[in-house]
Amino acid sequence: MKAKVHITLKNGVLDPQGKAVEHALHGLGFPSVGDVRQGKFIELTLTETDKAKAKSQVEAMCKALLANTVIENYSVEVMD
Repeated sequence: MKAKVHITLKNGVLDPQGKAVEHALHGLGFPSVGDVRQGKFIELTLTETDKAKAKSQVEAMCKALLANTVIENYSVEVMD
């Protein structure tokens, strides 16, 4: 089973890396780019065969290690 995790900063949290990307894009001639937010994407392969259990396990992984839940949001997608 595969799981995809998208992690983004919560609204209101400063994103200096996103700001640097925005500035670089403007410098490269893309002035229409507005607010850039940087995030993380993690793909996991799981041996669990029950989709609900797999999602629960990945959410526990996010809370324990993958995401800083104080400043980050995450979403989990599990596929067969």
